[in-house]
Amino acid sequence: MKITEVAPSHSATATAVAPDPRRWAVLAVASAAQFLAVLDVSAVNVAFPVIGEEFPTASAAGLSWVLNAYTVVLAALLVPAGRLADAAGRRRSFLLGLALFGLASVGCGLAPGLGWLVVARTVQGIGAAVLVPTSLSLALPAFPAGERATAVGAWTAISALAASGGPVLGGLLAASDWRWVFLVNVPVVLAALAAGVRLLPSPVPGPRQGRDPLGTVFVLVAVGALTTAVVEAGDWGRASPATLGTLAAGLLATVLCVRHVRRVPEPVVDPRLFRTPGFTAAALGLFVYFLAYAAMLLAASTLCSDVWGWSVRRTGLALAPWPGTVLVVSLLSGRLVAALGERATASLGALCFTAAPLWWLAAVAAGPAAGAHYASAVLPGLVLAGVGTALCQSVMFAAAGRLPERRMSLGSGVLMVSRQAGTALGTAVLVGLGGGAHRLGLGTLRAGWVFAAVAAALALAAALTFRGGDRGERD
Repeated sequence: MKITEVAPSHSATATAVAPDPRRWAVLAVASAAQFLAVLDVSAVNVAFPVIGEEFPTASAAGLSWVLNAYTVVLAALLVPAGRLADAAGRRRSFLLGLALFGLASVGCGLAPGLGWLVVARTVQGIGAAVLVPTSLSLALPAFPAGERATAVGAWTAISALAASGGPVLGGLLAASDWRWVFLVNVPVVLAALAAGVRLLPSPVPGPRQGRDPLGTVFVLVAVGALTTAVVEAGDWGRASPATLGTLAAGLLATVLCVRHVRRVPEPVVDPRLFRTPGFTAAALGLFVYFLAYAAMLLAASTLCSDVWGWSVRRTGLALAPWPGTVLVVSLLSGRLVAALGERATASLGALCFTAAPLWWLAAVAAGPAAGAHYASAVLPGLVLAGVGTALCQSVMFAAAGRLPERRMSLGSGVLMVSRQAGTALGTAVLVGLGGGAHRLGLGTLRAGWVFAAVAAALALAAALTFRGGDRGERD
C-alpha cells in the first residue's frame, strides 16, 4: 500500500486532515539520502590524501577534481533538478537520483584510474543534485504545520551529523582502504530504495509546467562558474586570469538570469518564490549562516588536528558534542517554535551560533598544553554551535514548506544552493586567510572566528526579519 499525494487546493488546506501515519518513515528515507549527500563531502575530504597516494603520477590540479567535481556539479544542478522534480514528480526524481548516486558510488569504489574516479564523482554529484531538493519536499507535505519545525529539525540533525561525523567515518574507512569511503554508501542506498518504493507518496498529475531552456542555461553557468571560481581559486590563484574570468562569467550569467526570469511567463526560478513570507529571509540567512558554519567546522577541526596535534579519530570525537547537541535540541525545536514563534526561535539559534566563535576567541589559548583545556575552552562553543544549528536551520529550511506544492522542490533547491554556496565560500575564506599555507596556525583560526562571528551576526539579522505566514499562493 502506498501513500498518495493529494493535489494542492484551497479546500484541501482549509479542511483539517489526520496526519499521515507514515510521515516519520518517509522522513527517515529522505533524511538517509540527505545524510549520504552531505557525508560524501566531509568524508572524502579526509580520505583525499590517501586517494592521492593511490595515483602518485597525477597532478595536484587533477586530484583536486575528486573533490571539486562533486561540489560544482551538485551546486549547479540543484535548481534545475528541483524544478524538474516538481514537473516530473518528486517520487520518481528522488528514486532516480538515489539509484544514480548508488551506481556512481560503486563506480568510485571500483575506479581503476583517476579519470574514471573523477567521472564517477561527477555522476555522483548529478545524482545528489536530483535527490537533495526532493528530500524535504517529499517529507514536508506529510506533516501538519505544527510538526514541520520538528521534522525539519530532525532532518537538520541528520545533515549536521553527516557533516560533523564525516571526518571520523572517512578517517576510519580510509585507514583500511579509501574505496570503502564510497562503497559504504551502497547498502544505505539499497535500503533507502527498498523503503522508498514502498513508502514514498505516489504522484498525482499536477498542472503542466512550461520549459525554460535559456533560463536553465543561465542558472547552470551562473552557479557552476561562481562555485568553480571559489573552489579553484586556491589552486589557480585568487587574482589569476582563470579565476577572474570564471568569476566574471558567473556574475554576467547571474545578471542575465535575473533579467530573464522577470520577462518570461514560466521561468526556471519563479520570482513568486521570494514573495512567500519568510522565504527570502531564509535564503539569505542560510547563505550567511553556512559561511559561518563552514569556517567554524574547519577551524575547530584544524585546531585539534594541526594546532594541538591530535589524531583524526580523537579530533572527530572532540567535535562530536556539536552534532550530539543538534540531535538533542532538534527534538525540542517544534515545541520552541510553538511557544516562541519562528522568528524568535531562529533568532535565538542565530544568537547562540554567533556566540560560539566569540567564545573560542576569548577562551582558546596557544601552547603545547592548550589541548588540556578542551572542556573549558572548546566544548562550550561546540554546544552553542549545536544549539544554533538545531534552532536556526530548522526554521529556515522549513520555509520551503510554505511554498505551493508544485514549487516545493524548486524552493528546496534554491535553499540548498544557498547552503552549498555558503559552505564553499566559507571554507575558501578560512583557507585564504591562511595565505596558502599547508597548515593553518592559531592566528589564522582567530581571524576565521572573527569572520564567522560577523557572518553569524548577519544570519541573526536575517532571522530578525523572518516573517511567518500561511503557505504561498497555489496557482
